[in-house]
Amino acid sequence: MGFIIIFLTFWGMEFMAWLTHKYVMHGFLWNLHFDHHTPNKEVFFEKNDAFFLIYAIPSWLCIMLGSMYGYWTVMYVGFGILAYGLAYFLVHEVFIHQRFKWFRNTENVYLKAIRRAHKVHHKHRGKEEGECFGMLIVPWKFLKQELKKVNV
Repeated sequence: MGFIIIFLTFWGMEFMAWLTHKYVMHGFLWNLHFDHHTPNKEVFFEKNDAFFLIYAIPSWLCIMLGSMYGYWTVMYVGFGILAYGLAYFLVHEVFIHQRFKWFRNTENVYLKAIRRAHKVHHKHRGKEEGECFGMLIVPWKFLKQELKKVNV
């Protein structure tokens, strides 16, 4: 049962991240997110990195309090949030933005579509008129574009 809760929480986090990205980061907390859309190669950390805490703190609290008081469902939710955070780090920070030089080259159609969708998101420098606010669920048009390149 724990695996199912972790799995469902992980995928629920994709929708939570989409909502947060569209309405919070591109909304009233744009002042923390704007530097992500105007990167400075000389600075490793961005103000945007503060959003890590929005997910890390609830994850930690769920894991800690769930395990301390025997609320296993809450603990598994915390692990689901943690798993999504790890995926976010690897996909967004490492693979897409290359903050670490790992996973640079891929021929995987899905991963290329993720990268393309994110590039389109960053085409918009301001907080309005954005698109592609998710990370793992990619609009079909980007998958089709990448599939055409490999003649599938």
